[in-house]
Amino acid sequence: MIAAERHMSRPSFGGSAMAVDHSMSILVVDDYSTMIRIIRNLLRQLGFQDVDDATDGAAALKRMREKKYGLIISDWNMAPMTGYDLLKEIRADTALRTTPFIMVTAESKTENVIAAKKAGVNNYIVKPFNAQTLKSKIDAVFTVN
Repeated sequence: MIAAERHMSRPSFGGSAMAVDHSMSILVVDDYSTMIRIIRNLLRQLGFQDVDDATDGAAALKRMREKKYGLIISDWNMAPMTGYDLLKEIRADTALRTTPFIMVTAESKTENVIAAKKAGVNNYIVKPFNAQTLKSKIDAVFTVN
């Protein structure tokens, strides 16, 4: 990125969108390998190359303690540690609590959305979704109001 682009991507005090850093590391957490592959491919279509994965919340926490991620995209329903439990663990950890987190789920139950918001989720995606939906959710996470 050249200096002029870097300067333009900084938010102004009036509130504007920050440019999404396509070089950031993203961790995709899902116990279904096909879903990991789908999300990884969508992220590639959007220009993200540094994508790691974990098969449950416990494995994700371990990876997060070894490497800094710019975004977590996690499924809700996993065992032994769900995405919701992962979110709560991350928000309780002073070293990890500011990591942006997008929850992915097949269920659009209002109580789940409310619970995730209360736990500190940055955004929520209901399956199935496409690259445009993923892009808009990621853009919304990195927009400064």
